[in-house]
Amino acid sequence: MIEPVLANDFDRLFEIEQQAHLVPWSKGTLLNNQGERYLNLKLSQPGQIVAFAICQSVLDEATLFNIAVAPAFQGKGYGKRLLKALIEQLKTQGVQTLWLEVRESNHTAQRLYLSLGFNEVTQRKNYYPTTDGGRENAVVMALYL
Repeated sequence: MIEPVLANDFDRLFEIEQQAHLVPWSKGTLLNNQGERYLNLKLSQPGQIVAFAICQSVLDEATLFNIAVAPAFQGKGYGKRLLKALIEQLKTQGVQTLWLEVRESNHTAQRLYLSLGFNEVTQRKNYYPTTDGGRENAVVMALYL
């Protein structure tokens, strides 16, 4: 089931965030990314949230800030289902372009985005922190809705 994120979901979202990302967001950052400009969705299996997406819209553009699938549920198509639902809802809101950034090393996510029609637009050098104190490039992608 895919539905909007609710205020009482953030403890579970934070758990998924900690498990799914190399350098995860803080709980405060998660909590700060909500409000009227946001379309935040969760995908639930019976009894638990297994994935979420954080997306902000400004005028006719949207940016996917975060998408995460709990590691035990990765590779089952949940991220793709969630992203497709997000895209459909953005279309109904009149959004023209969906933007995102992804780690240059995250080839699995890049394949997912390409399969849904995203195009690589540019790179941001040294954008993401790494666990060893270094930096990694971000690949900027866009989907024209």
